[in-house]
Amino acid sequence: MLEKRVSRRQVFGIGAALAAGFAATGCGTTQRTVATDQPSSTTTAAASATGDPVMVSQAAPPPPPDNSPAAVVARHAAEQPQRWGTEMPGIISTFAATGKQLALTFDACGGPGNNDIDESLVNFLITQQIPATLFLNKRWIDANPARAAQLGANPLFELANHGVAHKPLSVTGRAAYGIAGTGSAQEAADEVWANHERLTELLGRPPRFFRAGTAHYDDVAVAIVNELGETPVGFSINADYGATASAAKVRSAMNAAAPGAISLAHMHRPQAGTGAGMIAVLPTLRAMGFTFVHL
Repeated sequence: MLEKRVSRRQVFGIGAALAAGFAATGCGTTQRTVATDQPSSTTTAAASATGDPVMVSQAAPPPPPDNSPAAVVARHAAEQPQRWGTEMPGIISTFAATGKQLALTFDACGGPGNNDIDESLVNFLITQQIPATLFLNKRWIDANPARAAQLGANPLFELANHGVAHKPLSVTGRAAYGIAGTGSAQEAADEVWANHERLTELLGRPPRFFRAGTAHYDDVAVAIVNELGETPVGFSINADYGATASAAKVRSAMNAAAPGAISLAHMHRPQAGTGAGMIAVLPTLRAMGFTFVHL
């Protein structure tokens, strides 16, 4: 019995010492920092075979990664890209469909001559209750703040990030369709983040998806987007070829849709064939059993 009583006193003594240590580093006016090479840990109580409490030390989980824009840029500043294009790991171009589902996406590219909106197309989607994901460029939002707010308030539409200056996303300035890309990790992050903040202000929550201008990326830029908290999006159906296709070509491209496809078209060129082509083909696809979903 004496041995058992001594054992318990020792345990309680250890517990008291730990409690005093916690009090000293909790609210005291004077604190002392002890350097150690050991990982930080937490201490919890467990029961021994005799029922007496035993203090068990557990390693603390590692801190989450710092994905602030500055930290993301610093991690990738010296990296050189190995891949370039519209498809690569880290970009979603299709989705796992449940049945015959199709995701419609429409870009509003913004900038000189590109700040308009195809009202006939948007009104058709609303009238027919067809959901879509709308990738809005910051210049387009700034030119159409009231319309952007209306679109964001409509549950048919999910607003997504189409960048600040509609540039291909690169860390070396690589161009697509004659448009120069962002020239560094800093410029790539800026192209994403300024519109991330603009959309967060507009929606009251951050956007989930990003599509680069021209939908071209290098692999370092893809990593930057992902670490900034957005998912890079490509496409599996190029429906209107940058709003240059005729209505007939838009219909033909969309008629080739398969379940899980992501279509890419544009909503800022009312004189293009996009609106007429979509208005003609979407009811046909619905009659074929397709349903339309957000990403």
